[in-house]
Amino acid sequence: MTKTDDTRGNVLDLMESLDVGEAIPSERQLSQDLGVSRLTIRAALDELVRDGYLDRRHGSGTYVTEPKISQPLTLTSFSEDMRRRGMVPGSRTLELATTSAGARLARRLQVSPAERLVRVKRLRLADAQPMAMEVLHIPEALVPGLTKADLENRSFYDLLDERYGIVIASGTQSIEPTVTNEEESEVLGVPLHTPAFLFERTTLAESGRIVEFVRSIYRGDRYRLVADLTPQRSRNGRSAGASRGPDRSGDGASRRRQDGRASAPFKP
Repeated sequence: MTKTDDTRGNVLDLMESLDVGEAIPSERQLSQDLGVSRLTIRAALDELVRDGYLDRRHGSGTYVTEPKISQPLTLTSFSEDMRRRGMVPGSRTLELATTSAGARLARRLQVSPAERLVRVKRLRLADAQPMAMEVLHIPEALVPGLTKADLENRSFYDLLDERYGIVIASGTQSIEPTVTNEEESEVLGVPLHTPAFLFERTTLAESGRIVEFVRSIYRGDRYRLVADLTPQRSRNGRSAGASRGPDRSGDGASRRRQDGRASAPFKP
């Protein structure tokens, strides 16, 4: 372990006794307290700022930030996920309109390009703080009479189940890094081009019908992704990733690396 790594750990330990928004000691004070050079202190703080643990404000100091929310790659609603973390979920419906599917959304939802869709744009909140902006499309025939008020501070999946008898069973989600555009920055209350996660999700009902396509922007400074990993075994007992020789097919992991995105199947 390097001096910087050791110092980073010591600063993280110190932060345990501080509240969110509270300033940490100055670099000079930390240097004296931890017995390391100010260069080492600065390098450790730079890493903690980069990783979202600290917020450095020019001319003011360095402050403890809100802890990031772990986002599991499982099929749960935003509301359910926040409640499980002891936070109060909320949502604000920014827009609800109907539109024709068009070629791209028709392909996603496996409907006719002329199919009428409901388009909903929502701001998702946790403890009244903006967390994500989502735009979902769902065939209008599945949700007759849906209004903006129906979606205020309510889980969409609960609404589908309770009013329309649609139970979400599975889905597929892709995740990739991005930065916020002007609209997303304004809605989320972050600077332009703030790092973020782009989620694109297609969900299926128990009947097997595709129900919705959702595009969500999650704040990169408030989220981290967590996945449980288990080896996938083939019939001969070997790990699915094991190979007797080099992979010349151009498929598999090498293609995923080139694509730069991770696809995560949902599990109910």
